[in-house]
Amino acid sequence: DEMRARFNQIDFCGRVVIGEGEKDQAPKLYTGEIVGKSKNPIMDLAIDPLEATDSVAWGRYNAISVIAAGPRGSLLHAPDTYMEKLAVGKEAAKVIDLNASIKVNLKKIAKALGKTVSEVSVVVLDRPRHEKLIKEIRAAGARVRLITDGDVAAAIAVCLPESGIDVLAGIGGSTEAVLAAAAVKIFGGEILCRFAPRHEFDLADIKAHLKKAGLNNA
Repeated sequence: DEMRARFNQIDFCGRVVIGEGEKDQAPKLYTGEIVGKSKNPIMDLAIDPLEATDSVAWGRYNAISVIAAGPRGSLLHAPDTYMEKLAVGKEAAKVIDLNASIKVNLKKIAKALGKTVSEVSVVVLDRPRHEKLIKEIRAAGARVRLITDGDVAAAIAVCLPESGIDVLAGIGGSTEAVLAAAAVKIFGGEILCRFAPRHEFDLADIKAHLKKAGLNNA
């Protein structure tokens, strides 16, 4: 309520592209809602009033309130599915490749950071789907730091040298990927994402969202 009220006090026209759900699922800050008290500037908003709600419920870390804003059309209205993610800070930007193995990526990242692979720390969501990835990271010689929730905060952490985290890897929510991408871009880092649909019917939803965004060849 407070976030929406504040938006409506600002001289801008904001369209929620990622919010609390579709119009029939969320009474406020729903996808497609217009906020603000002016017609200009026109902006898109990606919003998560509380990212990592379970962390708050259980008294854990990484819960944050997130707002990303940009010119109209600059933020992807991502469907509610999963994305494969690989994120690094500024020093290792432009060396990562989602089509390469995690072992190859870690070697390139380590070289860019002036470290050995054994000194590279990778944060991964603690999920059964990441069992193979975790084994591959450890086999490559890098360190693994598991988190229960909050990969947006983790993506930001890879851009902060004092965090001790060099890489975010794994599969997580697509809406969180958009929010993370906005933050990583500001810090000069790089995040690569690729849809990882859970079900066949997710594919149709993904195609519909991409077509609406004008990405017909995606």
